[in-house]
Parts: sequence; C-alpha cells; structure tokens
Amino acid sequence: MTYVNPAGEFTRDQRYIATRITADGRDGFPVEAGRYRLVVSRACPWANRSIIVRRLLGLEDALSMGIAGPTHDERSWSFDLDPEGRDPVLGIERLQEAFLARFPDYDKGITVPALVDVPTGKVVTNDFPQITIDLSLEWTRFHRPGAPQLYPETLRGEIDDVNEVVFKDVNNGVYRAGFAGSQEAYEKAFERLFNRLDWLSARLEGQRYLVGDTITEADVRLFTTLARFDAVYHGHFKCNRQKLNEMPVLWAYARDLFQTPGFGDTIDFVHIKRHYYEVHRDINPTGVVPVGPDLSGWLTPHGRERLGGRPFGDGTPPPPPSPAETVPAAHRAG
Repeated sequence: MTYVNPAGEFTRDQRYIATRITADGRDGFPVEAGRYRLVVSRACPWANRSIIVRRLLGLEDALSMGIAGPTHDERSWSFDLDPEGRDPVLGIERLQEAFLARFPDYDKGITVPALVDVPTGKVVTNDFPQITIDLSLEWTRFHRPGAPQLYPETLRGEIDDVNEVVFKDVNNGVYRAGFAGSQEAYEKAFERLFNRLDWLSARLEGQRYLVGDTITEADVRLFTTLARFDAVYHGHFKCNRQKLNEMPVLWAYARDLFQTPGFGDTIDFVHIKRHYYEVHRDINPTGVVPVGPDLSGWLTPHGRERLGGRPFGDGTPPPPPSPAETVPAAHRAG
C-alpha cells in the first residue's frame, strides 16, 4: 500500500457513505438499541472521536462496539484482536465484508468508524463527522442521565466554524505534511499546520475549551489529533517545529482533556504507534516502531482549572469503561 502522493500534495478521499441512522428512520435505519455495531480501531483518530462521544453520552448499552486491530492491509481493517480473528457479534474477519455485503462493487476506502446493521451484516455509514453529531442529536433517547450537550444548538454555528478550520489545517493537516510527495507540498502543509496551532494556542490561552465554557464536539475533534502528536506526527509525519509538550497552552489543554473521564481512557498508545509505523511502509520501510516518547507527562497537573469552565456543563462525568472496553494498562500513559 502507498500513501504518499508522488505528484506532491496529499488529497484525502472524502467519499463516504452518506446514509444516516436517525430517530425518524428517514434513510431506512431508525435508531434502535442493540441493532447497530460501531466498528472502530483505537489507532485511528477519526474512530477515536466516536469512541469518546459514545462514552461521554453513555451509549454503551444501546450501541455495541467492535474493536479492530491496529494494523490493516489493502483489503481492510481486521478483527485480529478477537478469538479466531472474528468479530464476536458480526462474525466477520474483516470490515470489508460488511461494506461488500451492502455494496458488492464498493470501490472507495474501507474506513473506521463504521456503523453496521447487525441483523443484515451490512454497513450503514462510515461518514465519521456525521456519526458523532448523530450520536448527540439522534440517539438522545438512549443517552445516560447526566450526558453532556456536545453540540448545543446555541453554539452550533461557532462549533462548525472551528471544526472546519481544525479539520483542514490540523486533523487533516498532519496527513498533508506526512503524505506530501514533494518538498514544496510538505513545507506548505507544515506552515499551514503550525500557523493553525498558533491560532489555537492564542484562542485557548484565555478560555478552557474551544467553544463556550464546556466540552463540545470541537474539543473532541481537536483532542484526537493532539493525543497522537508527539507519539507519531512529530516524527513519522515530520511535523517537527515543536512537540506538543513544547507548546505550553496546547499541551496544558490536551492534558486537561486527557485527564477528563471519557478522553484519556480511550487512548491506546501502543495501537497508535503500531498503526502508523507498521502500516505506512512507504514512509517507514522497516516497520520498526519507536519505543518512545515518555508518556508520563500526560498525567501531570495542567492548571487549566483557573480558567473556570464546567467540563460537562449541567451533566456529570461518565462512569469508568467496562472491563471489556478498558485499554490495557501497558498501553496507557503513566
């Protein structure tokens, strides 16, 4: 598999399955407890968003989760973490099987997160930005008591604006740097990335969260990139003007979220490093996975409480993850 664009600038294929699971079932897939399975990999930042939102909203009992391994080949993510290499609910070895069950000639990316209809074994959607919004707005009947408002109506315009620039310049920006096939394309992406990180630092210097005084969808989307920054993007993707832990405001902001229930407890640093360094062989031909960096700093005091803010607004923190969904201690910070 190749990821680098030899012609220069990396362009992400954003052709996703637009079908939605909604309360009114207008696309043929109504919200129902137990009907769907969220397939993720803990390595993937896009999937990590849905893991966090599902945790924060308390949807574990209504929406089961299948966890693919950290690596994949040209065919797709595989369930090599499960007994006999099959997802215990869907009974499949590869996520590709769910895509082909619905679209036999499917020719786009087999990506996570993906929502699969358990009775039919067919994929419903892999439209990752819409998935987390719909978990907030369409699955309210199954939210836990005290679930936070991650996409409050009064702030949606501002959240959308922040999300748009963060996606272009940061979430996707690290990939534009890492998969650039020319010096010019790389330097352009590099400058755009760090200019936006400087903008975010200035924005967050005087406020605890990106939009309003509580955690929102915007914080979830930025966090999953920041959590991977020093472990993979700084070295593997050559995003090396500074490490995250050398950017004081963003480092404190990231630690604040990391230490918030539902965020850091979803991060598997072993899976993250294995995915990037083992899968992207055109960048790292040997497949050697670095031992570092030191992760203990993630648990140090961040001091962001002085800015006020209420992490969950009028809600409450989520309970600890179930044993089946707990990241192994050896894969966590500290």
